[in-house]
Amino acid sequence: MSNAREPERVETVIIGGGQAGLSVGYSLAKRNLSFVILDADDRIGDSWRNRWDSLRLFTPARYNGLTGMPFPAPAHSFPTKDEMADYLEAYAARFELRVQNGFTVDKLSRDGDRLLVRSGERRFEADNVVVAMANYQSPRVPKFAPELDSDIVQLHSSEYRNPSQLREGGVLVVGAGNSGSEIAMELAATHPIWMSGKATGHVPFRIEGLAGRLLLVQLVLRFLFHRVLTVSTPIGRKARPKILSSGGPLIRVKPKDLAAAGIRRVPRTVGVRDGLPVLEDEEVLDVANVIWCTGFHPGFSWLELPVLDREEPMHERGVVATEPGLYFVGLTFLYALSSSMVHGVGRDAERIAKSIAFRTR
Repeated sequence: MSNAREPERVETVIIGGGQAGLSVGYSLAKRNLSFVILDADDRIGDSWRNRWDSLRLFTPARYNGLTGMPFPAPAHSFPTKDEMADYLEAYAARFELRVQNGFTVDKLSRDGDRLLVRSGERRFEADNVVVAMANYQSPRVPKFAPELDSDIVQLHSSEYRNPSQLREGGVLVVGAGNSGSEIAMELAATHPIWMSGKATGHVPFRIEGLAGRLLLVQLVLRFLFHRVLTVSTPIGRKARPKILSSGGPLIRVKPKDLAAAGIRRVPRTVGVRDGLPVLEDEEVLDVANVIWCTGFHPGFSWLELPVLDREEPMHERGVVATEPGLYFVGLTFLYALSSSMVHGVGRDAERIAKSIAFRTR
């Protein structure tokens, strides 16, 4: 066992054991390159298990497998979040990927040519570090949230699991993206719902139907998200800032579904008056619950290297030119809109593994 005062020497440290980290590990392993994957969760796949109970993936099982191992479900079914979590755990076991769970990285710094990773009392010294994490690690809520009456139940979408967490009475869902819309639809059966926020657009067909089988897979996933909306195309470069700031279009839920469920669309939530939320049009909502579907901060404050611009990493397709040996995989729109999706992360992981192999040799 390594002395706690001496760093453990590793060729490559991968930070994050989700689909991005496992994909990088797979691509390095097939090149016989050594690595360790550090993951903060207790169990591989917990980043999926710890989401709301009814969550299902937007992509059919046919496109939910990582490189080398198909997803074990009917091709056109939409897996649950727990099935996805179990798949990732099985993937790591099948390819004997070295994952160390329960390691939260506190600091990444540099000492000469090598990168230093600190996790509690453990330290790792590496030639390469791959930050394989999505850029939504820390829940984002408005600064005025603490001003709401203490009787109002407040949950961020990352804390929401099911309707039993809420009080009887109205619910204000703040945020009109995919998470907000799906949670609002679930709660509409038992609570009056107000949804606050700007519409993000929607996919104009049912993803579960025949049109979805044909259009979602061929047109949206494989062509639009994977090949058209990339940093290499003019349309992709134009769309990227908007997608990073406001999210993508609604995929499963449609605006008419929200209306049919009795969900009332209201303007943005901008403040608090007498302990109650206030909308942009100055209406005050007397609700018993607020769910903040307002996104996340990137959560990269532990990066003690000059690689952040307004909290976001600066890179070119995952390669940080100013910090040799540092890479990113799994970020939203790292290269394409599919970069943070299960079916798209493998391409980015393979490119980073090639870069590491070239640098190592």
